[in-house]
Amino acid sequence: MPSSAKTPTINDVARLAGVSKKTVSRVINRSALLSDETRSRVETVIAELGYVPNPQARALALRRNFLLGLIHDNPNAQTVLNFQEGVMGAIRDTEFALAVRPVDRHSPTMMDDIRRFLEQQRLYGVLILPPISENDALAQLCREMGCGYVRMGSAMLDDGDHMVASNDREMVVQAVDHLVELGHRRIALIEGPTGFRSALERREGFLAAMAAHGLPVPASARAQGTYRFESGLVAAGTLLDAAERPTAIFASNDEMASGAFHAARQRDLRVPYDLSIIGFDDSPIAAHIWPPMTTVCWPVREMGRAAALKLIAPGTPDAQESRFLARLVKRQSVAPPRG
Repeated sequence: MPSSAKTPTINDVARLAGVSKKTVSRVINRSALLSDETRSRVETVIAELGYVPNPQARALALRRNFLLGLIHDNPNAQTVLNFQEGVMGAIRDTEFALAVRPVDRHSPTMMDDIRRFLEQQRLYGVLILPPISENDALAQLCREMGCGYVRMGSAMLDDGDHMVASNDREMVVQAVDHLVELGHRRIALIEGPTGFRSALERREGFLAAMAAHGLPVPASARAQGTYRFESGLVAAGTLLDAAERPTAIFASNDEMASGAFHAARQRDLRVPYDLSIIGFDDSPIAAHIWPPMTTVCWPVREMGRAAALKLIAPGTPDAQESRFLARLVKRQSVAPPRG
């Protein structure tokens, strides 16, 4: 054993464990390409020596920092927070840290701004949230710069190593089916913002489900939103003031659905007796609003965790997951239509 005055090195660990320096590095980096016996032996020596890896030296050798970047331009703050919590769960007790970088997808300099961010931070990899995750040019930029990346989306936009996706379209079909089974026929839609793949997937799921049941969707039964509360309030008001008022509204996220609750209250309509409402996300507001909201639970935290593992531990079983199934959470904002 080295004397107490000497700081143990990776060479000491390798020699005492009877393995190569590369194997020690793999243990430190939590590589899946090792047997349990070898991993245990190396970890025991590390613990006995009190060896602490030098992250600066390792970063210099890899020409990368142990830093993941989370890049987003998403108006839904809860989605960003939930995804971030999933990432933090994956990197807890590792050397990795997370840098969050908001961008403006409408800016003509967005790609240049992201390029500078990647160059300056020397990121180990980036996690890209919708809607900019839908930009194939951004994925290509990451490949050109040799930076690992994982995209999040409402549909598979890339291969499984670079993607975590949900089944939004199928879940909206289930939500509409639920309303139809209860007897609703005049069902309205509050759409998400133009340019978001999630808004497209949810709209197409809604229209497909209505067509499958032979139910019309007139222009008066569709309203545009921005994923924000205020837009849901305005959109629902337009729908509820139509000549033929809907008995149910599907809103493409919970923020807009909560706006629909307020629009109903302003018109002395009771949820769910006069109007049923379904949202999407299962954000905290869905359970806290009264009555509690029926919504689609989007597994954002699980997607964030898997996305991070695809970058830092690609060989682990959890990192192999690319498609995450949402589920319908039935609460008290839905009931059969009156009459």
